[in-house]
Amino acid sequence: MADTPLAGLRIAVTRPRDQATGLAALIEARGGSALLFPLLEIEPTDPSALRAFVQRAAQFQLLIFISPNAVHYAMRALRSVPPGVRAAAVGQGGARALRALGVASVLAPRDRFDSEALLALPELQQISGWRIAILRGDGGRELLGNTLKTRGAEVEYVTCYRRSQAVLDVAALQAARPDAITLTSSEALAHLDAALGAAAAAIKSIPLLVPHPRIASAARAAGWQSVLTTASGDDGLCAGLVAWAAQRKA
Repeated sequence: MADTPLAGLRIAVTRPRDQATGLAALIEARGGSALLFPLLEIEPTDPSALRAFVQRAAQFQLLIFISPNAVHYAMRALRSVPPGVRAAAVGQGGARALRALGVASVLAPRDRFDSEALLALPELQQISGWRIAILRGDGGRELLGNTLKTRGAEVEYVTCYRRSQAVLDVAALQAARPDAITLTSSEALAHLDAALGAAAAAIKSIPLLVPHPRIASAARAAGWQSVLTTASGDDGLCAGLVAWAAQRKA
């Protein structure tokens, strides 16, 4: 049983379907059953804006990739980061995705993985006069861009992909009887809360594992009874599940 710490446990994975396979595989490799209930769908935007950005990318000092999705869609258009332009990622997932595409030097925080942690890096303190592009999905927090502007940078947002709400079959989620639910964004949390309806009390009694304190705070405020914060990424969520399972059996 040491190598199957999740044996007999059903874990709901709510990542977009195309991004759920990594976490699902980790869960199943540890003996658990991964139940796929995507809350968001990811799709490309009109490629004309990205094509226009590609023509100007070499004019920037820094490209910031908000997520692995931003890496996927932006780099599909860029092919490579222009010589002399630095690349940064908010989290290690984005940094790994960039390195896998041949970007050798990536600026990214190593502890917390959010805009605040990226902004705290020494390399982003003296940036007056820089041109910085933030590559992201449609919408999102403005903290990163606003703070960079106050430090004297010229900031441009580039939308690389679009998020939409997936149709959630709440009855099927209940029928699957998950022992725990993993959730990775505040937007997904809001969609789940809105969809639950009469099932809210029952679903919110299920342990919820999330990779950031901000999501955890929002979940507790929304009435989730048992919220556990894990490290980031698939590995962090899986490690959190294993720790939760061990405590559950103790």
